[in-house]
Order: sequence, then structure tokens, then C-alpha cells
Amino acid sequence: MTNRPAAKTYADAGVDLAAAEAVKDRIKAIAAATLGSAVIAGPGGFGGVIDPDPSGDTLLVPSTDGVGTKLRIADALGRHDTVGASIVNHCINDILPAGARPLFFLDYIGLSRFDPDKIAEIVSGLARACADAGCALLGGETATMPDIYHGNDYDLAGFIVGTVRKDALLKPENTRAGDVILGLASDGLHTNGYSLVRSVFDTDENPSVLATNVPETSHTLGELLLRPHLSYLDVIGPVLGKIRGLGHITGGSFYKN
Repeated sequence: MTNRPAAKTYADAGVDLAAAEAVKDRIKAIAAATLGSAVIAGPGGFGGVIDPDPSGDTLLVPSTDGVGTKLRIADALGRHDTVGASIVNHCINDILPAGARPLFFLDYIGLSRFDPDKIAEIVSGLARACADAGCALLGGETATMPDIYHGNDYDLAGFIVGTVRKDALLKPENTRAGDVILGLASDGLHTNGYSLVRSVFDTDENPSVLATNVPETSHTLGELLLRPHLSYLDVIGPVLGKIRGLGHITGGSFYKN
């Protein structure tokens, strides 16, 4: 990898961020009518917050997300265990901003046909990340839909529920002028931005580029792009009581949050 690829934007890669934001605003408006008194925080945050028992001291914090087109890199390299870990850790990081710790996780895998080895590899990554976080892999759905998915295509999404004590709930309004802001580094692209990076390196048309060594590292481009999304639970968990607010910064989240 000697030549620097040409700079590109999300729009160049076919991703319309403005349209995505407009859709999210419409969804929030539609969902608003369903939010009852048990809802502490609805659409728009990293995870929702539900009070299942007004007389209790625990809140539920759910979140859901997908792996996105990182799956195309996994398919090109024939390696599918890290995408399972990525979606678990992504969801864990999305409930952490509320101060929540994971309780259980569910997955959805949609494919064109059943491939037992591929499914087992995906689920092994899910299970490993759940075990590391003390989170139960409670179940999920594996759907074969050849009219929706074609060839080796598949999709992977995750759904997590965590808990937080009512007196430990983190909210954006807890922060104030004078607070110290700390940023924790990622160890790669995690799960967002892969449509852009695939466009920059033209990995669909030239998958051999994934085997090239990345300067100043001992890894190939493919190895770096398939690193699991890093979970911050172990780092942040012990000091949650000292934190006023958290943000999980992925994709366009740096500017939004």
C-alpha cells in the first residue's frame, strides 16, 4: 500500500447523511405517540430508558444496531467471527452512556441460504463478546430469505437490554461548565463508516487490496478492518460513579453528540 487513496465523502460512497437525519426525525415524531409514562428516554439517545416498576430502584436500558457493510469485508476474507463480537460491543457501548451494564443480548441473522459453518462462526463471536461482558446471549432469529439476500449476502443485527439504578442514571443534562472531557481512543473503525472505507479502497472491485500491508503496522488492511468493535465496559465500568455523562462516538456522532 504505497499510494494514498483519493479523499472521498460519505456522499461519494452513496450515503446521504442529511437524508438519514431527516428520516430519524420523522421516526421520532411517529414513535412519540407510543411513549407512555414508563418511558424515561425515547428515540434520539444512544439507548432508550424504561422504568418497569415505579416502586423499584432499577431502570431498563435497551438499544439495537447492525454491523453494516463491514460484513462485505468479512465475506471477502471469509472470516465471520469478529463481526459477531463487533455488534455485541457496539450495543454495549450504546447503553453505557446511560450508566447501564448489559443484562442480555439477542441477535438477528438473515441469509440467502443456511450455511452452518458461517452461522456458527458468527454466533461464536457473539457468544465470546457476551461472555466477556457478563451478558447472556438469550436467543435470536436466523432467517433464510433467498428473495431478499443473494449469494453470500447476509445481515447481522443485535438487540441489547441493560440495567442501571435510578440514582445512577447518566443524563446529558448532568454535565456542566468546568467538567473535564476525556476521550478514549478506538482501535480501528469499529462498525461505522464501512461504506465509505470500502469506496475509498475499492474493496468490492479489488478485494486483493485487503491483503496489502498497512505502513507502520504489522497488519494487512483486511486484518485492521475486521478488528472487533472495542467494548469500553471494562475501562469505564469501575469509574461510572465518577462520570457525569458519556457519548459513544461513531459515524456522524462526533458532531451530533
